[in-house]
Amino acid sequence: MAASEADSLPKARPSQRLNRRKIASIIMAWMALCWLIIGSVFYSVVPGGWLSILGLMLLSYIPLLFVARSFGGPVAPSAHIRLWGFRPFWYSQLLLPLMAIGGLIGLIIGLPFHSSGLLGRGLAGGIGLLYLTGIGLAYFGSRRLAVRELTANLPQLPNELAGLKIVQISDTHVGPHTSRRHLRNVVAAIEAAKPDLIVMTGDQVDDYVDDVEPFAAAFGQLSAPLGVVAIAGNHDVYAGWDGVRAGLEAMGIKVLVNQATAFNYRGVRWWLAGTGDPAGTYVAQGREIVAPDIPKTLADVPANEFHVVLAHNPALWPALAQRNVPLTLSGHTHYGQFAIPKLGWSMASAFLEHAMGHYQLEQSLLYINPGTNYWGIPFRLGTKPEVTVITLQPSQTASIVG
Repeated sequence: MAASEADSLPKARPSQRLNRRKIASIIMAWMALCWLIIGSVFYSVVPGGWLSILGLMLLSYIPLLFVARSFGGPVAPSAHIRLWGFRPFWYSQLLLPLMAIGGLIGLIIGLPFHSSGLLGRGLAGGIGLLYLTGIGLAYFGSRRLAVRELTANLPQLPNELAGLKIVQISDTHVGPHTSRRHLRNVVAAIEAAKPDLIVMTGDQVDDYVDDVEPFAAAFGQLSAPLGVVAIAGNHDVYAGWDGVRAGLEAMGIKVLVNQATAFNYRGVRWWLAGTGDPAGTYVAQGREIVAPDIPKTLADVPANEFHVVLAHNPALWPALAQRNVPLTLSGHTHYGQFAIPKLGWSMASAFLEHAMGHYQLEQSLLYINPGTNYWGIPFRLGTKPEVTVITLQPSQTASIVG
């Protein structure tokens, strides 16, 4: 690497290290408060009493030490640290406050009946058992890959493009800790679909630029007649977009950021465009501007020619629909990794207007892939990881069925 290139790379500042320490201290204090409540409920029935509670609290701090040292650092943490440091940390951050809240409610409710300890233990213990059961089910849910076949009926689609098949994967969040078996299953599902085009709608890697290596090892063999195309997701931006883009392009993947590319299929020209990601608006790093620019994204697309747009964040879809984009493919939401499909509800629904499934605004369609993997911990309930197979068909009215 040339000296000028090395000088241009971001370096960790002492203030960044201090911020990590401050955040770690706040988390430690929060965990100590949770343990204090849990201990107040269980100390009388646990062998060793408060001494044992203290020991468990100190053990729970060990994963935090790995996370505080590794997260946001210049070197990507190994698979072992992510499995035995990051993952237990996230599990504990979910479990401890839930048990503490349950124990506190039990203590308060039990006061008038002189049974605070019993009710506190009952609620806290019940929540703990329910949590462990849910975590187990969610772990297996994260490994149950679904192949969803959809038909996009599009009034704007030329008859010559009928039957054009696009396979979409999204939010693979690949790192060295990602299950290789799961990734092989994803590749097998894509190849079995025999798509004309493969699209990856962002968050290809987990949180570090070095995660491109296991991503390439998993997906480097993919090919399709019209190629493989990817766009930036927020985690690709956080990881370091310049490096992620270079890694994807080294695999032979065409990367689109606020630009469009033309394809010829059965003698008809059509366009595929890819937006930037909102994360690029406030993450100032790298040489390329990754913030979304809708006018620029569609600038090269003639008004009378069919096009599909890839936009990682579905929040960009209303602006695309206003410009009469026939079909937008998104990801990002993961459906909150916890969903009740029959009710049309997911954890993401509380935060996003367009959170799961498909939407329509006049003749413009949106499909949100629920993610082909997971982020954080292997947790998916009611929303399996998905490989989406989308077949385009001309129609008098717009709809997505399947």
